[in-house]
This record gives sequence, C-alpha cells and structure tokens, in this order.
Amino acid sequence: MAGDSKRTLIPGTGPLSRVPAPAAFLLVLALFVLGVVIQGTVGALLLGLLALAVAALLATTWPLLTPSARLLRLLVLAVLVLITVSVL
Repeated sequence: MAGDSKRTLIPGTGPLSRVPAPAAFLLVLALFVLGVVIQGTVGALLLGLLALAVAALLATTWPLLTPSARLLRLLVLAVLVLITVSVL
C-alpha cells in the first residue's frame, strides 16, 4: 500500500548489509558469553555495549515493526539489561 509505514526490510539495503549474518551472530554471541563469564565491571561493560547496540537497532527499525515485534524486541532488551545489572 502506498504511504504505509509498515514495510518489510529488503535484504541488502540496510547499513549492515555488507556484514555477513554468521559474523554478526558470532560477534553478538561472543560479547554475551564473555560478559557473562567475566562478570564484574568488565563483563557489565561488554553486556552494556551489546545492550546499546540492540537499543540502536531497535530505535532504527521501530517504525517498520509491528506492535508484537516491538514488544518482543523490548522484552529481549529488558532481559539483556537485567543480565547486565546482575553480573555486577
């Protein structure tokens, strides 16, 4: 529909389109695992970096998401923030 702000993202048009999906997944996984294993201030900083990246992606894609997708992504961000606080 013309003027519809809800549209699907087309692969290859976003700012991260040149980053291979497996590389992005492994980076996120590594940051999360290191943050949980290291704990303390350094672990919280790693998880905080990950939370900031998730929040930035959420803010960027917010207009394109359905309400249920927004809720799920906010829930993931909230859980990540709770884990970040718990490793301190």
